[in-house]
Amino acid sequence: MGLASWYDRHVMPRLITLACGQKGIEDRRRGIVPRARGKVFELGCGGGLNQRFYDREAVTAFSGIDPHEGLLESAREAALARGWEVDLRQGSGEAIPFSSSSFDTVVCTYTLCSVSDHAKVVSELHRVLKPDGQLLFLEHGRAPDRGVVAWQERIEPIWKPLAGGCHLTRPVGGSLRAGGFEVEPLGQGYLEKAPRAMGWMEWGIARKRGQ
Repeated sequence: MGLASWYDRHVMPRLITLACGQKGIEDRRRGIVPRARGKVFELGCGGGLNQRFYDREAVTAFSGIDPHEGLLESAREAALARGWEVDLRQGSGEAIPFSSSSFDTVVCTYTLCSVSDHAKVVSELHRVLKPDGQLLFLEHGRAPDRGVVAWQERIEPIWKPLAGGCHLTRPVGGSLRAGGFEVEPLGQGYLEKAPRAMGWMEWGIARKRGQ
C-alpha cells in the first residue's frame, strides 16, 4: 500500500470526521437534520455524525451509503440503537443502489463537495426522492465574494488531495437548481472561526421542481 492509499484509508476519514464534528458545524446540523421525516436516505452517512440530531419518532426507516466501509460500522450501530429499520451500504453517490422514488427525505451534509461527478450525484438524489419528498442540504462551497473565490481557486488544487477530494469552488444552491430542484434557502454565511475560503455554508430544503 502506497503512502497516498494509506493516508486515504486511515488518516483522511478521521480528519474529516473531526473537522465536520466541530461545534459551529454541529449547530448547523441541529438546525436542519431534525426536519427529516419518514423513510430517510443519507448520502455520506459514515461516522454517524447526523445520528443524534434525527427525530427518532419521525423517522420510520434509515438508509444510506458511504465509500468508507470502516466508517459505516459506527453509523450502523448508532442507527440500530434508535430502533429503526436500517440499510447502510458501501457505495458512491454516482450510482445510488436504491430504487427510484424510494425516500420521503434525502439528507446531504458536507458531502457534495467531495463527489467525483457532481451533476450525476445531484441527478441520483433527484431520482431516489419521492415526488413529494424533501432534500435537506447543508453544504459548503463557492463563496459569493470575489476576493474569497480567488483564494478558493488558488487553494483548491492543494486542498483536494488532503481533504478527500473536497472542492471549495462548487456552487451549492445553484447546482441543486440545475439538477431539477426548487430550493428553499434556510440560511447561508461564513462559519465563525474558519478561514473564509473554506467556510462558506448554505443550508435549506430542496424539492423536485413542479411538485
